[in-house]
Amino acid sequence: MRRRTARPAPLRRATVLLLALSMAALALVALPAQARETDTARAAAAQELVWTAGDGITAYTSAPTTAVAGETTIVFENSAATGNTTGMPHTLTFDTSDPDYNNDAAVNIMANPNDAQGGRHEVTVTLTPGTYRYFCAIPGHGTMQGTFTVTEDGGSGEDTTAPEVDASVAGEQDENGAYLGSATVTLTATDTGSGVESVEYALGDGEFTAYEAPVVLTEPGEHTLAYRATDRAGNVSDDGSVTVEVAEAPGGDVTPPTVTATVDGEQDDDGSYVTMATVTLAATDAGTGVAAVEYAVNGAGFTPYTEPVMVHAVGDHTVSYRATDNAGNSSDVGSVSFTVVEDEPGEPQPDCPESDDRPLVVVGDRVTQVPNRTDAHGCTVNERIEDERAWSSHALFTTHVRDVTAALFEEGVIDQEGRRKIRNAAERSDVGQPGNREGYERIFTGTPESRDRWAHVGGGAFELNGDGSMTSSTTVAGMGMLWFPEVRYEDFSLRLKFRDDSTGSGSANSGVFVRFPRVHNHPQETRPEWVAIKYGHEIQILDGAAGDQYKTGSVYGFDLVTRSEAMPTPRGVWNDYEIRVVGQHISVYRNGLLINEFENSPGQLFSPPRSDDPGTDGRQNDSGYIGLQTHSTTDTISFRDIRIRTL
Repeated sequence: MRRRTARPAPLRRATVLLLALSMAALALVALPAQARETDTARAAAAQELVWTAGDGITAYTSAPTTAVAGETTIVFENSAATGNTTGMPHTLTFDTSDPDYNNDAAVNIMANPNDAQGGRHEVTVTLTPGTYRYFCAIPGHGTMQGTFTVTEDGGSGEDTTAPEVDASVAGEQDENGAYLGSATVTLTATDTGSGVESVEYALGDGEFTAYEAPVVLTEPGEHTLAYRATDRAGNVSDDGSVTVEVAEAPGGDVTPPTVTATVDGEQDDDGSYVTMATVTLAATDAGTGVAAVEYAVNGAGFTPYTEPVMVHAVGDHTVSYRATDNAGNSSDVGSVSFTVVEDEPGEPQPDCPESDDRPLVVVGDRVTQVPNRTDAHGCTVNERIEDERAWSSHALFTTHVRDVTAALFEEGVIDQEGRRKIRNAAERSDVGQPGNREGYERIFTGTPESRDRWAHVGGGAFELNGDGSMTSSTTVAGMGMLWFPEVRYEDFSLRLKFRDDSTGSGSANSGVFVRFPRVHNHPQETRPEWVAIKYGHEIQILDGAAGDQYKTGSVYGFDLVTRSEAMPTPRGVWNDYEIRVVGQHISVYRNGLLINEFENSPGQLFSPPRSDDPGTDGRQNDSGYIGLQTHSTTDTISFRDIRIRTL
């Protein structure tokens, strides 16, 4: 019998990234051709970089790779002369939000062969040393991107200068300058050319290893830490070093902390973990308290532990761990070993009251930090709590939660502390309160009848599977949308599961549309699926490092979430997605954790702006429909368990 245990996911603070591009930057207009030819201000010494585009939507026709610092004319041409025979618009947009790249040049140009400039536009900017990232920001063109490196003007355009790297040491010191109990060494590297590629360090006579987090030294005695950095052009700095003296901490605490590991996940009959295992570490110290916990996977370097460690790769694995207290005492290194295997398709799902395998127990909108483990029958704690059903009163719901947690405690699924946290969350939740007594309506359950409640517009298609899910077609080409025409929702919570089943080298590109008008009420639109893009909001689904800059959780074109904030998961893993729309406020949750918030306000424009983009208007977008995007035959995406509750 298979046992299903939910997987704790990384815990992170919600990040709200509001794009604040100025109207001036969004409305870059090129000079007429005659003016360009007679513009003596653009002297021979001025640098010109040229991008061209044609019919392709996966790559620019040409693009520069290097440049020198200084005033530069950026030329973008998308015309018949550069190979555009369809009139398709393209954009050239410089990334101004990713800290890994230079963000001081606000280039955002849209060009098509039929515009007033004939598809050729230019703007003057000042480039600084480093690496710039550019991309086409029109939906469907996410793979058109690249980088170019800017160096100091030395004539060759090549970066030959090594980066600079410095070390700083922190900790409490005694009168002789020795660090009491522990010392923390932080390395910082900078590079004015191509940018820093990596930083390494070595302790004593040890080998150099990748620097990923501050190095904590706890062993009493003298330590020498060497360090170096490499830039993207391959230049390596000279080795630097810092010598640190660590002394015994006062107070008499000589006992190291105790640290334990727990492995959770769905297991097969052999005890192997199906698709993923999650390792949770817990440390205690009766003396000065725990200062840090670290872990290492399969012999790699130790890194600070801040959240449960999820291991997806098929095979045998060992996670090592250790802890340090505030007196500098370090525990012996412990380890736990396990095996991850592929899923076996076709196994029947357990008959549970709800479908909720989010990594942590969530009651209403309250995250408890309790692992969402599975009982002996294959149902998770969340599923047995049943906070998605309709409850006639809050008291009835809390009584139910007390009974369920008592049973789960007796079964050994949760401990006493978990029981207390879940009950407290239920007491503080709004489940069953006046105004929140409606449960979630299942609007897609995997049956043909539930699928027939939806309508498809545009290209592509969704096909039913035997496991209760539906998957975007790998044979019907084009971008389109499956939408739910029965209800125009005002305030709501939409819950669903998605899975990246893409077949190409990238990740699935899809999204969930909210608050758009009826698609057939806009006769001026020749493509009805674009009504959702122009008059509503798309909540993006895209996990890959490559492709569009808007990652999972972004409000496409308005509010950017980066890949690190999106908490990407491997292909083939189901993700819980919740989108709450209240008034003009949108909250996006992935696997129970808030990853983005966005406040819609009148007059906001899509970035980059389009001539046919009406912008947003909070007075008009107070209700609308919901839909699911299919992007292409290789951007394969699956959905299941779609339900919605009005708020």
